[in-house]
Amino acid sequence: MAGSLEFIKSATGSSVSTLSVTDCFSDKYDVYYLSMVTNDLSTATDNNYRYIDNGGSIISDSSYDYASLFMPMYSGFTEGKATNGTSALGVSFGNNGTEGFGLSMYIYNPFNSSSYSFAKVQSAFRYPAGGNQGYKSISVLKSAESCTGINFFPSSGTYDNIAINIYGVK
Repeated sequence: MAGSLEFIKSATGSSVSTLSVTDCFSDKYDVYYLSMVTNDLSTATDNNYRYIDNGGSIISDSSYDYASLFMPMYSGFTEGKATNGTSALGVSFGNNGTEGFGLSMYIYNPFNSSSYSFAKVQSAFRYPAGGNQGYKSISVLKSAESCTGINFFPSSGTYDNIAINIYGVK
């Protein structure tokens, strides 16, 4: 995606089971770039996300769809998908532990109450016993509402030393 980035907001946490970035989406941008880095997860798990509406509530209705591609270097690729979920999948580690991961995410039209919110995610991580792995996914929130933030949470366990940065794409 071409364009320059304008820093908007960051959030950090240590040994947390959820991390939200609030009041980061507005009518100033249609496209946002999000980067996430964590150096460890307390357990092998999936990394999920949900949007936060303009009233500050996490949107957990069954209105998220996603499709994904898990790309380990040691075996074949695996596709995944889900419809009408209560969250979208940001990264799937399957049964593999991880030493941490980096995630890049583009978010489209989150603040526009006349449009669905879409996201495109890419991630890379290292599994100690198996080598490097990649992951890609796309998602949609099938509820046209104004979102002002985003919430990340692992399926189980905690994030250790997590950092999220959000930028507007000019």
